[in-house]
Amino acid sequence: MALIQRRADARAARSPLAWTELDDEGLLQLRFRDLRLRIEDAPVWRDIERVYGELERRGIRFRPHVWLSESWFSPDGVPGFAVPFFLAHPRLQRLEERMIGEAEGGARRWRLQLLRHEVGHALDSAYGLRRRADWRRVFGRASAPYGSGYVARPSSRRYVLHLPNWYAQSHPTEDFAETFAVWLPPRNRWRAQYAGWPALEKLEYVDRLMAEIGGRPPPNRDRSQVAPLGCDGRSLGEYYRRKWNRYGHEDPRYDDWLLRAFARRGGGSGVPAHRYIREQEPRLRRALGNASHLRTYVAEHAIDAVRHRARQLGLVLRKAPEDSFGTVLRLCERVLRDILRRDREYCLR
Repeated sequence: MALIQRRADARAARSPLAWTELDDEGLLQLRFRDLRLRIEDAPVWRDIERVYGELERRGIRFRPHVWLSESWFSPDGVPGFAVPFFLAHPRLQRLEERMIGEAEGGARRWRLQLLRHEVGHALDSAYGLRRRADWRRVFGRASAPYGSGYVARPSSRRYVLHLPNWYAQSHPTEDFAETFAVWLPPRNRWRAQYAGWPALEKLEYVDRLMAEIGGRPPPNRDRSQVAPLGCDGRSLGEYYRRKWNRYGHEDPRYDDWLLRAFARRGGGSGVPAHRYIREQEPRLRRALGNASHLRTYVAEHAIDAVRHRARQLGLVLRKAPEDSFGTVLRLCERVLRDILRRDREYCLR
């Protein structure tokens, strides 16, 4: 192990991107600061500039500063946000996908959704929006505690639909960031999309608010970077061990159903269940949508719940892939019915 570390360090010293030639084992020995990444050189920078352009077309003078760190986040009080390191180079994105199963923001549409969401948080900090009385009347108090989880209400029309899992429902600040993200693209037809929804009032408020403040320079111009990658001395291996430990505590609600549908690692066909579900997701989404007559985001939530937990448990298909679709579809339908049942019970409280 020490020899691998010395070789990795020597390569990193000779060339800033020599680590791209390492195999996964060698790459995991590297420290984050050894990667010597710059956000301006990353493929994601093109998408950041696109979102800057959307701000300009909306007449908003604010431009959040962006840096690389371990994950997506916008610190309270800092008018900027971090982008995960694995979006800085295709080699790192491939590692993230192999270690975790997916890279958050790996697809461009998803990445732009996340960027617009984080811009919303940064803009809140830049202009102190959460302190405004009218903001609190529309979205609630930002001081409300974040719970370890939240009960999503798929049938609610009081919130916009942007990131998966009805994320706008999780907290007032997330509600604002999601609403802003839907409003931001200049050609987005949000008035038509949300006609008749109570969420339209939030979008109209954001439209008025941005017209009021957009031409002003932001009062908060702090350029701090929290947990930047260049100062992180931990190895990528440590990062992934910690990430796996965190994922290991996720909701076991459907474990019995999953264990009946799939086999443990070492049994069955050996094909990882989460990879099969990811490959079949468009087909599953269509089948669930046709069966339930619901919008696709409800089906996506059920599929995500099954896929993530199957990965965490290390489950594999019991049968060959060509014989497994019906089993997976029935499992997702069962999870979908449970989500909707819990939503109805919540509404009756």
